Amino acid sequence: MGTHTDAHIVWDWNGTLFHDVDAVIGATNAAFAELGLEPITLERYRELYCVPVPKFYERLMGRLPSEAEWELMDATFHRYYTEHRVRCGLAEGVVELLAGWSSAGRSQSILSMYGHEDLVPLVRGFGIESHFVRVDGRTGPSGGSKAEHMVRHLGALTGVDPARTVVIGDAADDALAARHVGARAVLYTGGSHGRASLEAVGVPVVDTLAEAVAEAERLAA
Repeated sequence: MGTHTDAHIVWDWNGTLFHDVDAVIGATNAAFAELGLEPITLERYRELYCVPVPKFYERLMGRLPSEAEWELMDATFHRYYTEHRVRCGLAEGVVELLAGWSSAGRSQSILSMYGHEDLVPLVRGFGIESHFVRVDGRTGPSGGSKAEHMVRHLGALTGVDPARTVVIGDAADDALAARHVGARAVLYTGGSHGRASLEAVGVPVVDTLAEAVAEAERLAA
């Protein structure tokens, strides 16, 4: 893996490097339809989305889903998403940004709450795997927070200083996970949260990944 003492970026995948918001909204509405709920717009999704995901459903339903309802909705979501992700691609400028960060001698990795067994071949399929010192997806049940996963992820990296690490993601939970390990965060408006909910977290918020990388460079200097 090598030793890295310069700035490090931990990238989120869904809604950040991978521009899959249309598939996510479609999958969410497919899950809602299982319980007879009305479909949700992208704007409404970004306004209300949070983790753990059952809490997001509570905001929409007015109550927490039962265990059986959650299992049904979660299975429906992942089935629909898997079918429709094939039409999704990388966010604008990703290949150049990853190459630029690597060529400057800095390290980067991916930590996603997307299932590990699905994530790794997806990253590999886009031809960008070589830019990352580690790619970690979720193991265990879906729907939870990223914080403990972040502890394990950074713990597995050699020579990466949390104080010089910046997490780039599209959700408030990315910033909370960063804070949990003593890292910094930059949040991107192209995914699951609207700007207002991201700004409430108290970290830099940007509209492009190019801005996110520039901000990461500044924060980790």
